[in-house]
Amino acid sequence: MEKKNEILGKRLKLLRNKKGGNNNQEDIARDLGISRARYSHYENNHVEPDIDMIKKLAKYYNVTTDYLLGYSDQPDSEEDALDSIKRKIATEFPEADLMFEDLANMTAEELEEVYEFIKFKKSQGEK
Repeated sequence: MEKKNEILGKRLKLLRNKKGGNNNQEDIARDLGISRARYSHYENNHVEPDIDMIKKLAKYYNVTTDYLLGYSDQPDSEEDALDSIKRKIATEFPEADLMFEDLANMTAEELEEVYEFIKFKKSQGEK
């Protein structure tokens, strides 16, 4: 099992690479207002950032601090995931009414299933 203190560095590398473009350690460090060496130490688990830097990293990468620290495998909070799927359904299927009580009480995962079902049913009607 992966140690909690090793997860931060791995996730920082993953997020930096996922961010795309030419985002190297120098670019990220400059954006965060720290040296490249300091950021490299975070990615290589040589130094642990303080709580303020953890918050700054989470905000920069748009993930939760729990995800960065290995307490969650979900980069987004449940609330963020819910908002995201609701926006996706409302944008692609404006005729779907999200005000129904059943939909309002669903988890993000359940809403994702509803989205996939609506998408499937709509494609069946277009044939």
